[in-house]
Amino acid sequence: MLEYDEKRNYIRMNVDCELSYRLADSAEIKTGNCTSISGSGVSFIADAAFEPGKAMEVNIMPKNSVTPPMTAFIEVVRNTLQDDGRFEIAATIKSIKGT
Repeated sequence: MLEYDEKRNYIRMNVDCELSYRLADSAEIKTGNCTSISGSGVSFIADAAFEPGKAMEVNIMPKNSVTPPMTAFIEVVRNTLQDDGRFEIAATIKSIKGT
C-alpha cells in the first residue's frame, strides 16, 4: 500500500502544460503555464497578479493526447511574485465546465 503524508483532501500533481485564462468579467484571454493541479485547486504562472477572491475561467491543455483539455471556473487564493517578474497564481476550483 502506498503511504500518503500530505494533509490535503486531494493529491496535488506537478504538471507543465499550457493554460489560457481570463477574468470572469472580461473577454480578454491570456496564456500561462499550469504548474500543479489537484481535485480542488490549480496553480499557474501568469504575467500579472490577481487579487484573492477574483473569479476566473481557465482552460488547461495537457501535452499528451490521452488526457483531455479541462475548462474550470476558479477563485484566486493567492499570488506569489517569482524571480523572473511573473506571478504564481494559486486558486480553488469552483466548478468544471462540461463539454
